[in-house]
Amino acid sequence: MKKELRSGYTTGACAAAAAKGAAWMLAGQKLTDQVSILLPGGASATFLLHGQTFAGESASCYVIKDAGDDPDITNGAEVHALVSGNPPQPPFRKGGGVITGEGVGVVIEGGVGIGRVTKPGLAIPPGEWAINPVPLRMIEQVVRDVLTEFTIKNSTFKITISIPDGEERAKKTLNARLGIIGGLSILGTTGIVRPISAKAWTDTIDSALDVAKACGCRTVVLSTGRTSELAAQRHLPQLPEEACIMMGDHIAYALRACAVRGFMEPIIACQFAKLLKIACGHENTHAAASELDLATLHSWCAAAGFPPELLAIISRANTAREIAIATCFDAALMSLVKTRAIQSAAQHAPGIRVQPLLCGYDGTAVA
Repeated sequence: MKKELRSGYTTGACAAAAAKGAAWMLAGQKLTDQVSILLPGGASATFLLHGQTFAGESASCYVIKDAGDDPDITNGAEVHALVSGNPPQPPFRKGGGVITGEGVGVVIEGGVGIGRVTKPGLAIPPGEWAINPVPLRMIEQVVRDVLTEFTIKNSTFKITISIPDGEERAKKTLNARLGIIGGLSILGTTGIVRPISAKAWTDTIDSALDVAKACGCRTVVLSTGRTSELAAQRHLPQLPEEACIMMGDHIAYALRACAVRGFMEPIIACQFAKLLKIACGHENTHAAASELDLATLHSWCAAAGFPPELLAIISRANTAREIAIATCFDAALMSLVKTRAIQSAAQHAPGIRVQPLLCGYDGTAVA
C-alpha cells in the first residue's frame, strides 16, 4: 500500500507562528510552549515553540520548519522571531473590544540569514528584506491579534525574523540568481507545503522570468539542468546572468510563462535526451518512458529516409544518449529532432518559436 505523503508548512507560516509566540510572551510576560495561527486558506495550524525567552521590552522564540515529505532546502531550519516594544504594565487585561491595531505600530524586518532583494522584478522592491507580501501580512496580523488580546494601545512593536544558518542554506538555492543576497526568502501564499509538488519549481521560473524582464533582457535561455546552463553560458557569453532560467523538466510551463512576458524566441539549452522528449511533445520531460521516445524517433527517421545503419543504431539503443554518442551527434539526425522540438514547443505556447541549443555530455554546446 502506497504511503500517503505528509504536507508541511512554509517559512512564512513558521515566521508568523514564531512572531505570535514572541509577541504573546512579551505582552503577557510569561512563557508559552505553542501557538495556533490562522493560515491564508482559513485553516488553523498549531506550532511548537523553542528557545523561549522574555524580558521587560523584548521576547524571542523560534519554530523548527517541518516541510513534511517535501524535499525542501529549508526543512529543519530554525525560524526565529524577536519582538521588542513597550508592553503594558501589570495587571494585564484581556478583552475589552479594542479595535485591532488601534494606536499600535507593527514594524517587520529581516535579521541574520534573511536575504535582501537587489534586482527588480520580484514581489518585493530592491533594497527590501526578502519577506514576501503574504507572509508579511500574516506576521502583522498575528501580532495585531496579540495586541488586541491584551488591549495594548499607543505602542510600537518591532518584529525581527531571522534564520541563523539561512545564508549557508541559500547557497543551495537560486536566490543569488534572482537577486536575493545574504540569505533565504520568507515565502508562502497558503502557509502549507504540498509534498513533492511542482509549485516550488514553477514559482521560481516565474520569478526568474520576471527578473529577466525587469532587467531588460531581450531573450532568455531555458535550461533543463546545470550542465546545459553552463554550456549555454560559455556558448553565449554576451547574455546577462538574469537571462539564464533554470526550468528543469517543466518545459510546457516555462514556454507559456515566457509567452505571457513576451519572450517569444527563447533558447532551450538541453542534452539530446531532453531535446527528444521536447520533440515528442511531452509537457514535462521527466514524464515519459524512453522506450516510447526511441520508437517515435525511429519512425521519424524511417519516414525521412535515413540510412539503414542509423536506423539499426536507434533500434538497438537503450537510451537517447546512446544514440547521440553512437552517431557522433549526426547533423541530419540532430536537425530533425530540433525541427520537431520547435514544432512541439509551438503547440505548448502558440506563437513561440524556440531556438534549441543542443549541449553535449562534456559540457559544451554542440549546435
